[in-house]
Parts: sequence; C-alpha cells; structure tokens
Amino acid sequence: MTAPLGIRGRVIGLALVPTAIISILLLFQLITGKIDDLDQSLRTRAVAIARQLAPAAEYGVASGNLEVLQTLLEKAAIEPDIRGVAVFAEDGTRLAQVGRGSWRQPLPKLPADRIQQNEYEDRLVYYAPITRTEVVVDDFQLLDVPAARQSGTHTRLLGWVGLEVSRSATIRSQRDAILRSLAILLVGLGTSFYLAWRIGRQITRPILALTHTVSRIGEGHFGERVEHTGQAELGMLQRGVNHMAEHLQAMQDQMQERIDQATARLIYQASHDALTGLINRSEFEQRLERTLSSAQQQGREHVLCYMDLDQFKVINDTCGHAAGDELLRQLALLLKSKLRKRDTLARLGGDEFALLLENCSIQDALEVADAFRAEVQRYRFKWGDRIFSVGMSVGVVAINRDSGTTASLLSAADAACYVAKGRGRNQIHLYEGRDHDLARHRGEMQWVTRVQRALEEHRLRLSWQEIRRTDGVPESRRHVELLLRMLDDDGSVILPMAFIPAAERYSIMPALDRWVIEETLRVCKQHLVAERQMHCLFDINLSGASLKDPEFRTMLLACLHDNPVLGPHLCFEITETAAIGNLSVVNEFIDAMRGFGCSFALDDFGSGLSSFTYLKNLKVDYLKIDGAFVRDITRNPIDRSMVEAINHIGHQMGLKTVAEYVESEETLALLRQIGVDYVQGNGVHLPEPLEILCGKL
Repeated sequence: MTAPLGIRGRVIGLALVPTAIISILLLFQLITGKIDDLDQSLRTRAVAIARQLAPAAEYGVASGNLEVLQTLLEKAAIEPDIRGVAVFAEDGTRLAQVGRGSWRQPLPKLPADRIQQNEYEDRLVYYAPITRTEVVVDDFQLLDVPAARQSGTHTRLLGWVGLEVSRSATIRSQRDAILRSLAILLVGLGTSFYLAWRIGRQITRPILALTHTVSRIGEGHFGERVEHTGQAELGMLQRGVNHMAEHLQAMQDQMQERIDQATARLIYQASHDALTGLINRSEFEQRLERTLSSAQQQGREHVLCYMDLDQFKVINDTCGHAAGDELLRQLALLLKSKLRKRDTLARLGGDEFALLLENCSIQDALEVADAFRAEVQRYRFKWGDRIFSVGMSVGVVAINRDSGTTASLLSAADAACYVAKGRGRNQIHLYEGRDHDLARHRGEMQWVTRVQRALEEHRLRLSWQEIRRTDGVPESRRHVELLLRMLDDDGSVILPMAFIPAAERYSIMPALDRWVIEETLRVCKQHLVAERQMHCLFDINLSGASLKDPEFRTMLLACLHDNPVLGPHLCFEITETAAIGNLSVVNEFIDAMRGFGCSFALDDFGSGLSSFTYLKNLKVDYLKIDGAFVRDITRNPIDRSMVEAINHIGHQMGLKTVAEYVESEETLALLRQIGVDYVQGNGVHLPEPLEILCGKL
C-alpha cells in the first residue's frame, strides 16, 4: 500500500506536472519539425543535384565522351551524403559511375518527363532523365513570330542520371536533435522541479508547521504553539490554532484539577466511612496489620478495643434510620475529640466501632476504654421532642508477640464485646483465652457455621406433633405443629434448641423460616395434587427476625398470592416477645395474611406479665400457654393459677387456648378440668417425620 501524498508533494506536483506536460508536448513538436526539416532538406538537395546533373551530362552522353562524364560525376560526388552517382544510356547500360551506389540492373521502367524517386530505410535513390531537345526550322520560311510558332520541336531521351543519397547523416542529425532536446527537457524539468520545490516549501512550511502543532495538540501536548508568520487566511488559521490550544490548555488544567480533587476524594472515601468521617474497616485492618507486625517483630505492646452501642436499635426502630445516622455522626465527633494523636478510631459497620491503641499497656487501655464508655453513657441524644440515652459495650484484647492474625484479633475482640453485652451491657470485658463466656460464644459461632452448611447441603427436615382437643372430640381435620430438625454430618438428628439460639442471635432465622415455608408449601401442593383435598391445619413458627424483615414478609405474601388455596391450611405462630416488640408491623402482617384465610397463634404466652396489656390489640386466633407454667401445674399452685388466668382471659377475648408441654395424664386431666381447649406435648403425641403424616393424610 503506497503512502499518502503529503501537501508538499501535492503542491510540487501541482506546479511541476503542467510544466512537464507542456514541455514534453513542445519538445515533441520541436523534434517532429526538426526531423521533417532535415529530411525535407536532404530530399530538396538531392533533387536539385539530380536536376543539375541531367543537362550537364547531355553532352557526354550524346558525344560518347566517357571522360567528360567521369569528371562530371567525380565533381558531383564531392557533395556530402552522396553515396554514389552514375550515368546510364537509354537502354540502361551504365556509362559512368562514382561511389558505392547500388543500382538495379537492368533499370526498371523510368519516366522520361520527371525525376523518379525510390525511397529506402537508409538511402534515397533518384533517377533524372537526360534529354535532348531538337528544333526543326524551315530556312525558306519568313522569320516572323507566328511562323516561328508554327515550327516543330522534338525531345529525345538520351539516358538517365542516377543519384543515391545516404540518410545516415540525416538520421544522426535527427538523433542528435532528439538527444539535445531531451537534455534541454531534463534541464528544464530539473529547474522546474527545483523551483516548484522551493515554491512548495515556501507555501507548505507554515501549513506543515500547523499540521505538526495540531498533531501534537491531538496527542495531548496542549502547550504546543505555532509561530505566527502568515498573513491573511493563513495568519487567521495560525491565530485560531493557538487560541484553540490555549483554550484546551485551560480546560485541561481545570479538568486535571477536578481529577486530582476527585482522586483525592476517592482515596479518602476508599479509606474512610462516608457517614462519620472515621476510617473504614478496610483501612483499619491494614493499620491493624502493621501494628501487629510491629508487635511480633519489635516486641511492642498495643491494644485493640471493639465497641458496640447499646440500645441503638431502639432509636433506629423508634425514630428511623435518619435518627440513627445522626446519632452515629455525633458519637463519632465525641469519641474523636478524646483520641491521642497516635490512636486510630474506626467505624467497622452499623453501630460497631474499633479503637487501636498503639504502644499502650492493658491497664492504660482499660482506663481509656472506660473513659470512652462513660462519655457515651453520659451523652444524651435529642431527636425532635424525644431524648435518648445509649450505652457502649467494649471488648478489649492485647496485641503482642503471641497474637495471631488480624482476623483472629478482630474475632477475639468481637467475642469479648459480645460477652460484655451478655453481662448486662455498658460494660468492658478483657479477652482471655480460658474465658468460659468466650467459649460459649465461640460454640454459638460454630453452630452458625453448622446451620449454614446444613442449609447449603439440604440437611434440614420437618417433623410434626399433633394438637388435640382436651375433651377428646374428633375434629374434621388434623391440627399439627411443624417442628424443625437438623441432620448432623453422621446422620444423627439435632433438636432445634441446640441451634436455634445461635441462629436467632446471628440473624439466620429468616433463612430457616424461609426454608420451612417453602418446604411446607411444597408438601401441601403435592398432597393437593394427589388427593384434591387436604384435611389438615399446619402450625408454622415465625421468628421475630423474620417478622421484622420486609423481604421475608414480601416473599411469604407472594407465595400465598401464587397459591391462595393453601392459606386456610396454614396457622402461623409468633412469639409473645416478637409480637409486643413489633405490634404495628405484626398487626399489618396479620391483616394481610388473613386475606388469604390464614390463622395465627400467640406462642409462649405468659412469659411476660406485661403482655396482658397488649393482648387485646393482637389479632390472633389461638393463645398458646407457655410450657413453663404447664409442666409443673399438678404440683405448683402458682403455675396452676397462671394457667387458669391465661385461659380465662383468652376465652374472654374469644380465643382458643392451647397448653404446651403436656407430659402426663394427670396434667391432661387438670387442663381438661380448667377448661383449656387444646393440648400439645410428648404425653399427647411424640413428634414424627412429616412423611408419616403425609402417608396418614
């Protein structure tokens, strides 16, 4: 592929091509004319010589004097370009010859009244007739003009003069003329090219300078400028390019300044929390890594404090997230004012903070942590017309040569903070390897991992326990509670009380409840497809965390919307504490679910006496009496009184009562006597796998 022709080449071509074409045409015309002139000159001379020799040779031919002819021919042969000359008699006999003429023998038939020309590539041959004119005169006739005109004349052919002219000299002259013309043409073209180059360079130099400058500007070198040398349009173009470059330079400076500012903001945002301005978890872990490295390599002593706000959720739930965010901002400013220059305070997420005390002993760290805790405890947060007080639980862990990784340090500090919360909140707990509370916490963490694995590996199962009437009257449909079980790695069954506390504490319950809902709906749809009718009411437990999760509630409503026929076969059990803590949310949820025919039961009722106040505001169908009162009802008169009171209030409100943990016939008989509607427990029915119930249905 040929390279594109530049502007200088185009200018030179524009100047040179017309000149070259005109020069070649003129040269062609000149050479053609010159060749024609030379050839015509040769022909004219040859004809003139032949015409002169013919009458000159008349005497010699007529008299037969060959010497005269030879002398005449020798003188004629002196002329250049004559290769040979000869005289021929009338019959074609050659009488005399000079030179190397190549004559045809015998002579062809030649005209007697004109010169015959024969043309060859390298020579010209002419034959001129030699004639003798005789005039017949009557001596006795008067010499007057008219009479003379009447006298006769007679022309007699004596022979021919042959002239052979060489064209070599003419051809050489033609070649020389062509060479000279070509030389002149080349010199002219060279001169024209030089002048065109000079003119093109003069014209294109500022244009090329503009091109170079624009190219450099296009590459990002906005400091480039073109020298202002042109006038008129070129000068305007140069000024325009310089003005454009200045404008681009200014824009680049502004853009670079914005980029620098944005980069600085991104760097800051990458390492700082957007809400509080404290460093974030990622940056804190990097600093903790450096601090741990100095402790392990140089033997320095540092301390990590893990801080979690107490009662923060109350403010969030009561006043909204805007209030919670404002509280976090104010506390961050409060705590930052108490920091030493070498200490690091970070927000790890939510209401969790971390404090890194460098080159600090445990005793000093405990004093600093207690000062922080006391400062937060004294602080009062005002939102609207309400005032809140919060506390802070702190977990403290030493950083020394024996410390593990940053992850283990954060885990230990988190566990210590958890223990501080478990001991009454607003306290400080120092991490120790043999701490029993920490061991329990770590055990719960292990349960969290096991539950998550069970969900992933599909090792959850459902069992059922029947709820029966105390009077023994059979009902049109079975009433059962679904109970969750987990299979261990070896296939053994794990009861819910082993893993539910950890699942509730670490927010895994919505996932478990979702699985229970999906599995129950699957079984119901499968049975309906097989039997077209189902005679069973399933009690499903819902945790407080699931009730407060909008995503979970949306999911459950969507499932019932897709399967509305299943609603009348579902009864959802909610705990007393979850209902009281989220009264408005629970009632809205109950109303929505009742639209699909679902029923509700209040589980574990009686664990808090204050619940009597809220009971009238809950739209439930069943009241399940806490098993703590039922278990010893035959031996403890106080428990019996509690069961009687709950049963009486439930009936007054139009609710059906259910007694849990019925383990013996004596308990069942007493409950029947009190008037409790339903009983449930191992003394009534031992839990069985759900597959057995499906077979019975």
